[in-house]
Amino acid sequence: MNEPMLTVEEREAINSGRWFSSLSPALRHDILRCAYVKRYQDGDLIAARGDPPQEWIACARGAVRVSSTSLAGRQVTLTYMEPGVWFGDVAFFDGDRCTHDAYAHGSTSTLCVARGDFRKILAQHAEFYEALLRLQARRIRLLFGLVEDLNTLPLRARLAKQLLHLARSYGVPAPADGSDTRISLQLAQEELAHLLGASRQRVNQELKSMERDAVIRIEPSGLVVRDRAALRQIGETEP
Repeated sequence: MNEPMLTVEEREAINSGRWFSSLSPALRHDILRCAYVKRYQDGDLIAARGDPPQEWIACARGAVRVSSTSLAGRQVTLTYMEPGVWFGDVAFFDGDRCTHDAYAHGSTSTLCVARGDFRKILAQHAEFYEALLRLQARRIRLLFGLVEDLNTLPLRARLAKQLLHLARSYGVPAPADGSDTRISLQLAQEELAHLLGASRQRVNQELKSMERDAVIRIEPSGLVVRDRAALRQIGETEP
């Protein structure tokens, strides 16, 4: 379902995004002026692998699950796009098709810019080119970091770093204790395991170990981070 306006919370998520907030007021204005809102229910397809690129997209509420399908037909989650993150521009640049599937994870809103409008903004704002280069550079750095972690860090350290990332992106104060942080993104342990390239059983073992150490708390509604400093220390562990 499409709605013409962002809510106050959605607009704040877009405007406060690390990359978008670094743009000039004029560029931000022109992007928002031609953008439109789309709203999705949990599991709805946002973009399909192999389709021609149609839109440049930002997550405004909820999460966008980016996935691929293995040769065996199993769907593998690669990452989750949190509010304020833009994506979909790569296929605009190389003229190829979309590289992955994108699904709504929970109730999700996106802000979209059509391909034609994207090109018009590029033509009108030289700043936009440099900004997009910075965006791509950050993605490459993150990708290299993930590959390095996968090959050098034990699962416990990778899990700690992933939990810290989720707490930063989706953390809300836990009602029981103001010093605790609840991860509001609802992830099954199987989904968390996909992000880490590990089995659900091994991830479950590490989560229970962290709970025994009072670093996190496992609740039916999700995970609560109790000690961020301890998570940071675990994430820096060398193999």
